[in-house]
Amino acid sequence: MVADREGGARRRPGRAVAYAVCGAVLLSGCASMPDSGDLRNVESTPRQDTGVRVFAVPPAQGASSSAIVQGFLEALTSDDPQYDTARKYLTPAAARAWRPERATVLADGPSVLPTAPEQSGHQPDTYVLEGRKVASVDGDHAYKPAAGAYRTKVHLSKDPKSGQWRIDALPTGVVMGKSDFQRNYTSVDKYYFATHTRAGSNGRPVAVADPVFVRSKVDPMTEMVRSILKGPTTWLEPVARSSFPTGTALQRGVSGLAPDDQNRLVVPLNAKAAQVGRARCREMATQLLFTLRNLAPTLETVELEGPGERRLCDLDEDGAENVAWRASAQSPQYLYFLDGKHRLVRMPTGAGGTSATPVPGAFGEGTKEMRSVAVSRDDHTVAGVSADGRALYVTPLAAAGTLGEPVVTSMGATEDARLTRPSWDARGDLWVADLNPAGPRLYVVDQDTGKPVTVALPKLGGRITDVRVAADGVRVALVVASKDDKQSLLIGRIERGDDAGDAPAVVDTRPAAPDMELVTAMTWAGDSRLVVVGREQGGVHQMRYVQVDGSTLEGPAPAALSRVTAIAAAEDERAPLVASSEDGIVRLPSGAQWQKVDKDGTAPVYPG
Repeated sequence: MVADREGGARRRPGRAVAYAVCGAVLLSGCASMPDSGDLRNVESTPRQDTGVRVFAVPPAQGASSSAIVQGFLEALTSDDPQYDTARKYLTPAAARAWRPERATVLADGPSVLPTAPEQSGHQPDTYVLEGRKVASVDGDHAYKPAAGAYRTKVHLSKDPKSGQWRIDALPTGVVMGKSDFQRNYTSVDKYYFATHTRAGSNGRPVAVADPVFVRSKVDPMTEMVRSILKGPTTWLEPVARSSFPTGTALQRGVSGLAPDDQNRLVVPLNAKAAQVGRARCREMATQLLFTLRNLAPTLETVELEGPGERRLCDLDEDGAENVAWRASAQSPQYLYFLDGKHRLVRMPTGAGGTSATPVPGAFGEGTKEMRSVAVSRDDHTVAGVSADGRALYVTPLAAAGTLGEPVVTSMGATEDARLTRPSWDARGDLWVADLNPAGPRLYVVDQDTGKPVTVALPKLGGRITDVRVAADGVRVALVVASKDDKQSLLIGRIERGDDAGDAPAVVDTRPAAPDMELVTAMTWAGDSRLVVVGREQGGVHQMRYVQVDGSTLEGPAPAALSRVTAIAAAEDERAPLVASSEDGIVRLPSGAQWQKVDKDGTAPVYPG
């Protein structure tokens, strides 16, 4: 431990790992302890998964009250499946009432401060845990950014028979620092189906990613199956459905789910799932396959099994893609952008794509100058905002396509007070915002009527400056500029009524990049991921990936690029990242550096 400024003790992040290395706890796969060699610093929270599991030290006989508190906090960062060792620091009543499914994440881990000084023969029975909140994880495993001071009390009592200190009042759930959280937990997208969105000519249901956090080394596959069966997180539930019947659960005693040597996973379910038809069973298997491939990329087949080892159905990856439409499985054929002659051009996304050609129809002729464009996800229709930002045009990507009359017109007095760039979802609906201060609005142009409908919005604390709707049609990313010149990235849920004529509403917005004070460009870059250009408080402009729940993603950020004015990405992560910068249009293939595409080009987009 190290002293903090107030004279208390701050728990060192990752100390449970240090104990493990010293041999004071059990490690699986640990080599013998060296007894010679130089001393060197060891990173407490390694970025790579070494396969080593860490188990905590139980309380020592006669341990002081402060040692009990410290030992309990250390045990929270271990890989103990049911926190059995952590519970040994608690009284029996406290151990039964404690619910470690929830978590509070602090910036640097909790400081432990006694409420009274230790005196000879008398140890404090109350301690205060303090820190700066970063996030919380609820009982559904959903992550939510948080801010502000954290302060809570831990109370201990002495067992009258044994004379041992134990904790009898403690915080809800687990408390740990950000580095320990990143080592202990992993983010996984679980999948459901959008309630009001279908895609493709056969009307497949659209898969929606619902990111959650589970403990990375404590049977994560079984835990994810349980999480899927429980249903969507509270935030997503109003706009998503599960195909699993209510009450479906794993059979009693099931744990340690893992694919066999044929990359096949058998999931034993209770009787609630045994009566579903084949089509619904295949949807259930699709949810599991899409989800569990996040944890086991080589997983090929999921088989659902009922009581008595009765096979319900099985499904491989090709079958799952035929059951449901998923944005990340759609590989874009073309990258689109505006060339120096104001024409909309397209370039194949494959390795052989080096030259761009004008698209068929009015946009490829360049007779009307545009400043931003969007291409529908089926590559059949294009929308564009005029150079002055006043008019939104929609036309087929076909030789006979004509410009026609504007679909939406803004009356904003200046170019920056008119229309944002447009955005398509998988339904075929088109989204655009009018920035006119006299009447700011968010519009959706319905695919069936071709008419703009005003979308209801919550109080955002500023005006919308950019809109990107997710392919699933149930989430939308908004850049909102406040009066103090900050630009924040928010994710909103899109709710629609049951009647076809009901106008949609954006509700329950939440931050996706809480540590960025100025977001200047963004777009979707995965089923639950966005790529963002912006600046943290007191920092410099950077480009990085963020998760829709506001959590920090592991892995490297895109290579630095100066003066980015627009960014384009596909949900399929194999497609190159593309940007508009001081060098024109540039792209970033996987494992390479930024490459010039067109020095005069602007407004790059993939379909969407």
